[in-house]
Amino acid sequence: MAPPHEYHFRERATSRRTLLAGVAAGGVLGVAGCSRVATSSSVNGGDLLDRLRAQGVVRLGIAGEIPFGYIDKNGELTGEAPELAKAVFKRLGVDRVQPVPTEFGSLIPGLNSQQFDVVSAGMYINHDRCQQVLFADPDYQMLDAFIVRKGNPKGLHGYQDVVAKKAKLATGTGYAEIQYAVDAGYKQSELLIVPDQVAGLNAVEAGRVDAFAGTALTVRMVVQNSRKTEATEPFAPLVDGKPHVDGGGFAFRSNETRLRDAFNTQLHKLRRSGELYRILRPFGFTKDEMTDMTAKELCRG
Repeated sequence: MAPPHEYHFRERATSRRTLLAGVAAGGVLGVAGCSRVATSSSVNGGDLLDRLRAQGVVRLGIAGEIPFGYIDKNGELTGEAPELAKAVFKRLGVDRVQPVPTEFGSLIPGLNSQQFDVVSAGMYINHDRCQQVLFADPDYQMLDAFIVRKGNPKGLHGYQDVVAKKAKLATGTGYAEIQYAVDAGYKQSELLIVPDQVAGLNAVEAGRVDAFAGTALTVRMVVQNSRKTEATEPFAPLVDGKPHVDGGGFAFRSNETRLRDAFNTQLHKLRRSGELYRILRPFGFTKDEMTDMTAKELCRG
């Protein structure tokens, strides 16, 4: 598999959205046609792990966001989270993964309505989300960054700069960056919310906004083939006046503690052996983005 930065974002934008829609429809229909979707289990800790082993396949909710989870130009599922899912679930006795693409903001509702079994999209772990789903420990940590026009003409290096300089800001549907901007004093009603980082890049290039806020990794990858934009240096958003580092991981339905705990056991083994970094490295992750934070820490907010 070629690292995702070898693909061309701009050429892929329209076709990828079309492909995602097609795969999403096919995935949902395929699941409906082959098995009945079980309701919440009465078994203490949930029985989803047993059912996944029996079925031999786990359905992954992804959001089409490079490099976290997406369908590549060959129609194959990839990204840091799906590749990690393949490694972990194989160790848990589940040999196949099936993508169910959706918009980022629909991942938690889709998980809780049983459209898929696990969120595999590099989702940030935070207090609000922890009230709705159960998280594994994070498999990476991440700072934020902006897409800005070449030369960063407005000198935007953090959310406070955006507010002070009355810059126009965009970010993605359901992104944690929405709240970081609001906490810095940006009016939520004035935020431009776009589907993904490609749409954010397009908005900056077209001059509709001065900056697009996203993860440092996503931002630096999406601007690689742009002649009009660049990525700012990564920065930590302020939460309650203190710099905050995010961590992203897998989400499970709240009753499925057995599956979450089994996942964590394998994740920690991969982390200790160095295999976790080897899985994530082709997607642009560095050793600085490896972490030993826990979901419990991040859920406290």
